[in-house]
Amino acid sequence: MFSQGQILFGILFAISFIVLAVFANRKDAVLHKKYYKGSLWVLLAFISFIGLIACIKFFLG
Repeated sequence: MFSQGQILFGILFAISFIVLAVFANRKDAVLHKKYYKGSLWVLLAFISFIGLIACIKFFLG
């Protein structure tokens, strides 16, 4: 299905992407705490709203 070179490229790309994402997040962690203080509550409200819509569709539809 995939050649050995494609699999190797995919693995190396995934590892490098994860390492760079972690490095960038650690670098900006102080700014995230300062500017995105209440964003967790917004995320939880959004997930709850989507879950409520899914429950209504499941039970009434």
